[in-house]
Amino acid sequence: MQLGLKSLIDTELAAHVEECRAANAVSGGAKGPSTLDELREARAKRDAVSSHSGSSAVGQVVEAAGRRVPVRILAPGGTVPRGVYLDIHGGGFYMGSAAREDARNQRLADALGIVVVSVDYRLAPEHPWPAAPDDCEAAALWLIGQAEARFGTTRLAIGGFSAGATLAMTTLLRLRDRGIVGSFAGAALQFGTYDLSGLTPAGRLIADEYFIQAYAGHVIDRTVPDISPVYGDLRGLPPILMVVGGLDVLLEDNMAMAARVSAAGGEVDLRIYPESPHGFTSRSTGMARAALRDIECWLAGRFSAASG
Repeated sequence: MQLGLKSLIDTELAAHVEECRAANAVSGGAKGPSTLDELREARAKRDAVSSHSGSSAVGQVVEAAGRRVPVRILAPGGTVPRGVYLDIHGGGFYMGSAAREDARNQRLADALGIVVVSVDYRLAPEHPWPAAPDDCEAAALWLIGQAEARFGTTRLAIGGFSAGATLAMTTLLRLRDRGIVGSFAGAALQFGTYDLSGLTPAGRLIADEYFIQAYAGHVIDRTVPDISPVYGDLRGLPPILMVVGGLDVLLEDNMAMAARVSAAGGEVDLRIYPESPHGFTSRSTGMARAALRDIECWLAGRFSAASG
């Protein structure tokens, strides 16, 4: 078998490459906080500019498996939901919030005619592992038990970006171990980090990042699959879409994860977007819009399959 990056990249994306290069030149490749003080400063700046006025999201605290977790619920306009998507926000396990994703999640809800439920999981370092995966699992369990009564549908999918993609994967592994992962028809994962141990070639590229220390620095062996899912038993998972940029430091991590899922007999669709860094789908570029359309189309197919 021959496999190379070119075979994983849609040739039509070449039309957006120059725009991406121009955006990269302007952005300068900003890094996240590298100390607790920098993290607190970054959080304060985000809180100062955050505005969620006008959002139609409904906040609720849900409960399952003895845990309570806040979620935000966004419904599609003027239609009966055809499914529910469980969204897990990014932010390195130590930043971000469900509310910051209201606009993105509302667009997804309206585009696909689905309900989006976004998890406000606890953040590190105040709440290190396993707080975040505990909260995400609780939200998933609540959705499995309540989706039909609350939203009139049992068609479910899950996804997230960056740390949210990692948590989506650990949630699936937990549900698989409970024997109920089949409740989800698919997972759309954007540039997740799947090895926080620093032991694999891909993991070494981010081994010194502060977010790892904040989230799992207290754990001696970070090859635990609930922290680094690339080490897990990946059998029995639903179909997975993996989206990552060609310039993302996590590119090799995503390729390794896709290979392991495939080797375990899973259905995985890995898509690489040229000249695109980490978090590129949040940009206002043609490449970002192409990736988001791909995600929407893939999810639409999963919800259709779930209805069959």
